[in-house]
Amino acid sequence: MSETDDIHDEVDESAAPLLDHLLELRKRLLISLVALGIAFLLCLHFSRSIFAFLVQPLLRAGQGRLIYTDIFEAFFVDIKVAFFAAIMLAFPIVAMQIWRFIAPGLYSNEKRAFLPFLVMTPLLFLVGASMAYYVAMPIALHFLLGYQGNIGGVQQTALPAVGNYLNFVTKFIFGFGVAFLLPLVLLLLERAGFVTRQQLVAGRRYAIVASVAIAAVLTPPDIVSQLLLGVPLILLYEMALLAMLFGEKRRKKETDLVVAED
Repeated sequence: MSETDDIHDEVDESAAPLLDHLLELRKRLLISLVALGIAFLLCLHFSRSIFAFLVQPLLRAGQGRLIYTDIFEAFFVDIKVAFFAAIMLAFPIVAMQIWRFIAPGLYSNEKRAFLPFLVMTPLLFLVGASMAYYVAMPIALHFLLGYQGNIGGVQQTALPAVGNYLNFVTKFIFGFGVAFLLPLVLLLLERAGFVTRQQLVAGRRYAIVASVAIAAVLTPPDIVSQLLLGVPLILLYEMALLAMLFGEKRRKKETDLVVAED
């Protein structure tokens, strides 16, 4: 067999696993898209009911009226509500497809390390979204709607549009939901060896500045909303550092135990 034939055989062998990975990736993407599509159609059918749930904080803040000035605005709000709800509804299936794609390439100890992060992701997102809906949004709405009243003899009245309010709600829910994943991201980076707890402790001041910047981007431009997200972000950062400290102590204890047994 010539050297050229050997090269061709090596190329064929390396191309086969790559093709298998691409086919597997296509399969997982198709399942995820089908799940998202089915969830979207289901949520579109119940979009009015979902939006009725989303407007409750506004109603409790004393604002019982929404308007729309664009003839297509109410229709597109239904579409956006359905897509917003479909992403949340389909996320467990999408996460499972991600896990099934990457799991075969992981060692047993890596699977045990990564799986809890995958399980905790929707739970922490739900906690953040719940805090946004039940705590942050009512406070922010009471503050923002407090500007109504008589201004120099002119009555100032809030008439929020449906599209504007939906953007407000989705910013809060996604912003808080994603922000509450911060401890998982930091723990995953620390477990992978990209950062250490000591580095994160040394960079605490930068983390505070970053938390304020993230809160400014993900929430409406008022100081109350930004504080409602910025302060929990800083606390979550400290919680991640505390979890790393406990993890280090546990690993050191396990190492000492192994050494003692040897």
